[in-house]
Amino acid sequence: MKQSEKEAVKKIIESEIEALTAEIENIQKSLEPIKKDCSLDSIDHKMLKQEQNINIQRYEVAKIRLNKLRSSYVNIERDTYGICKECEEDISIERLKLIPESIYCVRCMNELGL
Repeated sequence: MKQSEKEAVKKIIESEIEALTAEIENIQKSLEPIKKDCSLDSIDHKMLKQEQNINIQRYEVAKIRLNKLRSSYVNIERDTYGICKECEEDISIERLKLIPESIYCVRCMNELGL
């Protein structure tokens, strides 16, 4: 991978980290415990609980991706960044621009069923 390509991917990673950090902060605000409110009937309360569960899942997925992006940001200067962990071929720059935390090429992702 050329240095100019690494710099382009690095900027994408920085942008993604910034956006995910803001998203995580917003999700955290919605994760406060739901208090039983006399004005809510059981259906409303269940809907609020379901919404909270969805937000918990969003939060967990975002945190995992944020950690992967941070790891990619640190590893981007290493020679192993952009190399498929399975076949050891180059991961396409187009894929890395879309999913900079990729550790597998498209072919190996499909073969591994990921």
